[in-house]
Amino acid sequence: MTAIGAQTQRLLAPRRPQKAFFETFIRSLIILCVAIAVVLSSISVCDGRWLLARRELFGLWHFCALGNGSAPRCVTDLRLARVEGLNVGMILIRSMVSSAVAVAIFGLELLMVSQVCDDASSRRKWSMGSVLILGSFLLSATGVLSFLILMRDHLTFTGFTLTYWCEFIAAFLFFLNGISGLHINSITHPRNGAGKI
Repeated sequence: MTAIGAQTQRLLAPRRPQKAFFETFIRSLIILCVAIAVVLSSISVCDGRWLLARRELFGLWHFCALGNGSAPRCVTDLRLARVEGLNVGMILIRSMVSSAVAVAIFGLELLMVSQVCDDASSRRKWSMGSVLILGSFLLSATGVLSFLILMRDHLTFTGFTLTYWCEFIAAFLFFLNGISGLHINSITHPRNGAGKI
């Protein structure tokens, strides 16, 4: 009799609703896009050469003078570039974009853990991960804009290198996926408990 009662209780216990395929697909897509943004931003920070202007290559870590037919002469002392505030400005910019990568990695980890460990706190982990991704956007975008302001006298549209555009795209992806992550969390887990896609 006890075994039948326990079996009946298990059958009558409310089951946790399974995630819809569309929701799982969207969340997986967000995680994939954040991972791509982390890779793009990491490449951009590690390479660091963002602007080519007047046969000079300006980067986060180096300044290079390009000669005719000779190897570029690169130095780490950015004061030799003769751009006002470049040495201090680049320290701040590379700190921001490097921090953006680190914060994004933590955010990505929280997003993945929230999907692998489907427990009571998974929604909160997803929200925290999305907020960290938005924090990465703020850091990355501030670094990109600060670089533009610092190098305003040397800017040409064709002078931006591929690694600069990697950082620009990464900042855009951080914003898009951070906002999307918060939005899908709000529409799939509304506060009043009603309405689920």
